[in-house]
Amino acid sequence: MAKEIAALERTGTWDLVLMLPQVTPITCKWVYKIKTRYDGSLERYKAHLVARGFQQEHGRDYDETFAPIAHMTTARTLLVVASVR
Repeated sequence: MAKEIAALERTGTWDLVLMLPQVTPITCKWVYKIKTRYDGSLERYKAHLVARGFQQEHGRDYDETFAPIAHMTTARTLLVVASVR
């Protein structure tokens, strides 16, 4: 969890701001995953902090996107498309 928080701070994922009394913030939760090797042995523990986007309200905070993780497949696809053109 400490590594995930450090990574979010390093990339500037969020800014701390004062909350107005009439505003209800969107909450978040920790998602844990155990990564294993091909033989079933433990590789590492992973933790991700994710926003609970179902709490968003239309017209108020739909412009915000919560996706701090880019998959390598997406990055490779973009590189291939860029190299073809």
